Amino acid sequence: MREAQRALETPLFSGLSGDIEVSFEFFPPKNERMNETLWHSVETLAPLGPRFASVTYGAGGSTRERTHQQVVRIQKEAHIPAAAHLTCVEATREQVDEVARHYWDEGIRHIVALRGDPPDGANKYTPHPGGYANAVELIAGLKKVADFEISVAAYPEVHPDSPDAQADIDNLKAKFDAGATRAITQFFFDPQCFFEFRDKAAAAGIAGEIVPGIMPVLSFAAVQRMSGLCGTAIPHWMEGLFDGLDDRPEARKLVSATIAAELCRRLYAGGVRQFHFYTLNRAELSYAICHMLGLRPKV
Repeated sequence: MREAQRALETPLFSGLSGDIEVSFEFFPPKNERMNETLWHSVETLAPLGPRFASVTYGAGGSTRERTHQQVVRIQKEAHIPAAAHLTCVEATREQVDEVARHYWDEGIRHIVALRGDPPDGANKYTPHPGGYANAVELIAGLKKVADFEISVAAYPEVHPDSPDAQADIDNLKAKFDAGATRAITQFFFDPQCFFEFRDKAAAAGIAGEIVPGIMPVLSFAAVQRMSGLCGTAIPHWMEGLFDGLDDRPEARKLVSATIAAELCRRLYAGGVRQFHFYTLNRAELSYAICHMLGLRPKV
């Protein structure tokens, strides 16, 4: 009720001091046109002074070279601290360690350590016989390679492979105990589920930073597919907001920005000051939300 009273008494997003910290996620482009889109996004978001920008990594190293190229370029040309995603899928420990050493030699000090999704055609994740079995083992192995800053994944609405919510909390604690620096959540649309997850993590003795992952909806159909894969609940009201906008991309962007900004406003009201944006290599929605939260380009 206190939040509702503030919302009624104060103009939307008015007076926010810009005391937030942000980070952005990109994926490696498949062709030159996509590369131009990516770099337009990087250059648009760089003035906001992100803590880091991460680049995703395909299953089994399918994007290894493209991921490496973009991570190094972001750090050297955009002057943003870059983080490389690294997974356990279809790789031996030696192969993963070699990739990590290569990043360290290139000046990359931050890894997003993930178990990874099953490769195309596989119904479930199966550890490589000579590889790291899971993210906890991967984190411990990376710490032996070098003193990386390590971000990991967290799942407020339960990982699809997890038996229950407590198992997810236990696994997250094991990741921090193994050397993780922070956790970034899977995207979600209900702020209350994040607050409850954060409280459960604290009660379990997890003191590390838990950062909400924000996904501006570029396509409702695409979010439906992704939500089905990762277990994210889609609010019943969301489909109605996007209904009839398939052929109106500009209107769809406005609706998307409104939904994501309101989610961030509620998280901010609950004390959140760090946000991680899944940009899908598009800058404007993330930039607009950061702007509404009071963040301005660094001079």
